[in-house]
Amino acid sequence: MNTKQEKLEAFGRLLDIMDDLREKCPWDQKQTFQSLRHLTLEETYELSDAILQEDLQEIKKELGDVLLHLVFYAKIGSEKGSFDIADVINSLNEKLIFRHPHIYGDTEVKDEEEVKQNWEKLKLKEGNKSILGGVPKSLPSLVKAYRIQDKVKGIGFEFHDAEDAWKKVDEEIQEFHAETDLDKKEQELGDVFFSLINYARISGINPDSALERTNLKFISRFQKMEDLAGEQDLKLADMSLEEMDVLWEKAKKLS
Repeated sequence: MNTKQEKLEAFGRLLDIMDDLREKCPWDQKQTFQSLRHLTLEETYELSDAILQEDLQEIKKELGDVLLHLVFYAKIGSEKGSFDIADVINSLNEKLIFRHPHIYGDTEVKDEEEVKQNWEKLKLKEGNKSILGGVPKSLPSLVKAYRIQDKVKGIGFEFHDAEDAWKKVDEEIQEFHAETDLDKKEQELGDVFFSLINYARISGINPDSALERTNLKFISRFQKMEDLAGEQDLKLADMSLEEMDVLWEKAKKLS
């Protein structure tokens, strides 16, 4: 691994390259906060994919792409005279020190849970009006639900255990089945999802990762079905559900 000095030199080189690109490259010169935003989201999802695949080399590559965007935003901020990368890092440093009084102060904690509870309380002292004020509105719904639940847990608003959380899942499913109005049924289905996500979280399962792994598994098996059909000069669209089920079972054995 690199020494701290080598890491600092590498970061300094990145800042120099960013300066060059902003000055000399027509594409980089045109970029703004707004134009980079959707690209940053794309890079973040690519990093997420690499993490799910546990591909360390790909994680390294995607981290670099995300880091480039962070440096790019800071460069634009400096051009506007608002902030530069040092301001970004110093602000982060101060926040981390403030939110870890058990490391940099005299607060004592007994476990990870107390650390998280202190974290949320300290955020309120920083000026946040609500525990949920820091949840981004644009987060995907599943991830947002998880973050909402995790945040309110920080002040003790939480089921006692996973068993209690599952009782809530059962209750919401019954209410969903009992509802006949389509709009209200949609609301009840939302409650089912929310309670199921809560159960998963309390059980130590990340529901977003679980669902994405299932998505990837389904894609892999379905594509194997397509391959198996092609080997017989068949198309899935021309097959009955029963015939496709046979291929599905074969695909499961091959995956």
